[in-house]
Amino acid sequence: MAIGQRITGSARALAAIKAQDGTPDWNLIERLLKEWQPDEIIVGLPLNMDGTEQPLTARARKFANRIHGRFGVTVTLHDERLSTVEARSGLFEQGGYRALNKGKIDSASAVIILESYFEQGY
Repeated sequence: MAIGQRITGSARALAAIKAQDGTPDWNLIERLLKEWQPDEIIVGLPLNMDGTEQPLTARARKFANRIHGRFGVTVTLHDERLSTVEARSGLFEQGGYRALNKGKIDSASAVIILESYFEQGY
């Protein structure tokens, strides 16, 4: 997860939110939404390299729809292709293999996705 500022186009990592058996921690998400009061939530959209959808694409869409339905906040899906590769590379450069844990990779990927969204002028 990441929080960002549209004016500066920058984002910073927050702790990754872990799902339990595919179910998000809705209470934690609600607390974070109350704390940060975002204008919009960006959800990464996993696509194949050729732009076609994959099994995780439907899950991301469902998650985005559920966030909007539960909390009424605007949710936008944004292409996340190569964000994990870029996150792993950056973390490895900073701290070698020890820096490569799933939570850090997910948080770094969230920053990359959000900054990519800002760079595209949204």
